[in-house]
Amino acid sequence: MTGAGPTPPRIKVLIVDDQPLVRRGLSLILSPDPSFEVVGEAENGAQAVSLARQLRPDVVVMDIRMPVLDGVGATGELAATVPGCRVLALSTFDLDEYVVGALRAGAYGFLPKDSSPEDLSAAIRTVHAGDAVVAPRLLTRLISTYVRAPAAARPVPTGRGELTPREMEVWQLMATGLDNTGIARALDISLSTVKNYITSIFDKLAVRDRAQAVIAAYESGLVTARAAAADPPGAGQAGRT
Repeated sequence: MTGAGPTPPRIKVLIVDDQPLVRRGLSLILSPDPSFEVVGEAENGAQAVSLARQLRPDVVVMDIRMPVLDGVGATGELAATVPGCRVLALSTFDLDEYVVGALRAGAYGFLPKDSSPEDLSAAIRTVHAGDAVVAPRLLTRLISTYVRAPAAARPVPTGRGELTPREMEVWQLMATGLDNTGIARALDISLSTVKNYITSIFDKLAVRDRAQAVIAAYESGLVTARAAAADPPGAGQAGRT
């Protein structure tokens, strides 16, 4: 009988937030999961940099607004001095300047603090794997700010086939900021069906990920910054799963 193989090493996580209750809550979310090991907690950016140099965490879950040294400054120092650890920024304030500041400083991702525990765990795994992650509503707003469709919008890009009417609906909702759960609620379909549609959309558009799909939607004129700013069906559910 063949064994299951060696257990993969746990992801070492350092939690950084100036509020003890928030640190405790994050620890309680992550600690029961056998794939995570919470190796330490810090109450400001300076302490986070010091602890990261000692503990060498894989991922630092970093609050943005903190005393002594804020999360953006701490992220920049970690990127320069502890390049092996990756920062996932969290903030109650999902203002564009905070998101852009954190990403420019070297963060691999940015989530609002009202994200679900499932989204947080998934984001940590994504960041640990070396990929970027930004909450759908933040990604959409950033792209609507920095990406503009030309005067004559480009045709819808095609990869391996034309999108069906339902796939166009899913793509449009994705581009206006809904996450998978929000899309499922808006269209009254199952979450697994949404995931299947999105996989097909990525293939047909010949894009790698959600960010590229959203950019393609803006460049094709499928959505505009004004449309994205308005609440699409089910937008109140976006960001929660």
